[in-house]
Amino acid sequence: MDNSVRSEQVNVIALVRGEEHYVFVFDPKRRTELLRLLGRYAADPSMSFNWYDAAVLSQKIRELMPATDFIDPPVTTKVESSDRSRRF
Repeated sequence: MDNSVRSEQVNVIALVRGEEHYVFVFDPKRRTELLRLLGRYAADPSMSFNWYDAAVLSQKIRELMPATDFIDPPVTTKVESSDRSRRF
């Protein structure tokens, strides 16, 4: 038995409609993959999961985990005035 403590966060989001249950358990690092999966489910005609369902769950995911939490800050570099003349 592994007694180590895991500090990883796991999120759960669910859609319950009548007897249908869609439960998604995911690592926040894979947020984008989950959003794409919702689209694939909505596009699949063999599933009752539709575009409205995907939109509602996507909005909830975005509220829980804004994209800014997953975007690296832009890398800026200083351009010397002498370097500008060499660019063209």
